Amino acid sequence: MARQQRTQRVPVRLPEQSAQAGWLRSIRLSGFTIATLTVLVLTVVVLAPSLRIFVEQQQQIAQLRAEVEAQKSGVKDLRDERARWDDPSYIEAQARERLNYVYPGEYSYLVIDDGQTVSTGDGQPISDQVQTTQVDWVRMLLSSVLTAGLTDDKPGEIVAPVIQGPDEDGSDE
Repeated sequence: MARQQRTQRVPVRLPEQSAQAGWLRSIRLSGFTIATLTVLVLTVVVLAPSLRIFVEQQQQIAQLRAEVEAQKSGVKDLRDERARWDDPSYIEAQARERLNYVYPGEYSYLVIDDGQTVSTGDGQPISDQVQTTQVDWVRMLLSSVLTAGLTDDKPGEIVAPVIQGPDEDGSDE
């Protein structure tokens, strides 16, 4: 009789694994899965530039369509304007308004001074007399340059100098 060999099973304890490592080891990749993933990656790599170009072209088409619509509305406005200029009464009204044309025998009145007083921003009326200033601008400019260049004061602390201008008789004091 043949002797039967007995094998005894001894339990072996493996080191404890984390849940993530167990999940990762449970994934089995077949040849089909690898081939499918490879084809998917290659498809993305090949089609991504073409897709980007397609999206850019669609944006350009939308922009050009908007421009065409704007130009169509401009053409419509110009046609309306041309139709108005075909009307003799419109031409007459424009000539009277813009060019101040009148028919022979009519009198045209232009109101130059309507009685309103024009004033400056601070409410002072504007004079119709030519006025001269009593300030020597050369001296003021030189004073400003020298003050700005030779002072140690901060810009907010500098006070504009007061320079006496010539008197009414033309002499300096």
